[in-house]
Amino acid sequence: MLYLTVSLVAGILFGFFWKDKRHLDLSKVTSVIIVVLIFSMGFTIGSNNDLLASMHKIGINAVVIVSLSIFFSVVFVKAVRKMVKLE
Repeated sequence: MLYLTVSLVAGILFGFFWKDKRHLDLSKVTSVIIVVLIFSMGFTIGSNNDLLASMHKIGINAVVIVSLSIFFSVVFVKAVRKMVKLE
């Protein structure tokens, strides 16, 4: 947990001090990182026999959780973008 906090603070500081230098377009980098994270989650699930054996039991719950996570992420981002006036 500490390395996540340190990474977040380092990113905030980096963004704060570089905000006037030049605008970086990180959308492609972010997309690649998300794809790598999704692949690593799939690899972890596929390599865990116990998890694969119980997939039929937890499949519906997983789909509901993922769907709600995506839905509320999109809603939250749209709300914040309107509040910050990025749209």
